[in-house]
Amino acid sequence: MKLYEAKLAGRRFDEVAPLLSAEAVFWFTDGTHRGIDAIRAAFEDTWRTLQNEVYWLEDVDWIAVGDTAASCTYRFRWTADIDGTACAGEGRGTTVLRKEGGEWKIVHEHLSRFPK
Repeated sequence: MKLYEAKLAGRRFDEVAPLLSAEAVFWFTDGTHRGIDAIRAAFEDTWRTLQNEVYWLEDVDWIAVGDTAASCTYRFRWTADIDGTACAGEGRGTTVLRKEGGEWKIVHEHLSRFPK
């Protein structure tokens, strides 16, 4: 997850893509994104909106770890400029990884707001 977090900070999807399974499904507040092309579009759209973004993970908790699959939950936080206004946000996330060809790949990510 540290490598994923670092690649996201670079805001270049071509560096993020090798960490994702071709079968990945991401659930964001704006919808479901299935496959690399859809996930790329979601990330790049977000990056266009959030200028000067800083994104990080806290409280990563590995809730399941095995030889071929693992899952963690965490708090995500971000700061960015949106239309020239400084903004910040946070939420909760879950990521599921699967070993594919000897490498760990993200097969699912779910980001959402904290319940009220």
